[in-house]
Amino acid sequence: MKKEMQGFDVCGNKVSIRKITPDDTELIVKWRNNERVRNNFVYKEIFTKEIHENWFKTKIMTGEVEQFIICENDKDYRPVGSVYFRDIDRKEGTAEYGIFIGEDDAVGKGYGSEIALMALSYAKEIGLKRVYLKAFTYNEIAIRSYSKAGFVKTKDLLQVECSDGQKSDMILMEKLL
Repeated sequence: MKKEMQGFDVCGNKVSIRKITPDDTELIVKWRNNERVRNNFVYKEIFTKEIHENWFKTKIMTGEVEQFIICENDKDYRPVGSVYFRDIDRKEGTAEYGIFIGEDDAVGKGYGSEIALMALSYAKEIGLKRVYLKAFTYNEIAIRSYSKAGFVKTKDLLQVECSDGQKSDMILMEKLL
């Protein structure tokens, strides 16, 4: 992986990532309202510009979250999704990992697996020692991608209540760095 190329924080073979900016708000809102994406979040409500701007101000600007935009290398660096570390505990060296591909035509191209490896490398560089994630058990493609990146299942999370009142089983996975 080559770093710091063409304004990107990390460049891979298929995709590159760059830090999110306030100018990405419209894309994030569009992607988070994509039904395919929304169905894989516990928070399933319609995502608004105000929600994202508050997230940016209270989470990203405070360092509690490090978030990036995923761009396709072979399509003039078209933004296609986002990857992030949230609830960063720098003292303990832990954070929750999250990713979503917002553009439907970018799904199934192996971006998730490549991004996971790039993001975990970055996590190690910023001093994280353990990264964890939660995934709905029905999201088998994501679970396979996480397993490829070295995440291992550590716990079943039964009947997690989502913001819409529905309950679904999830798993907790982690990767020691």
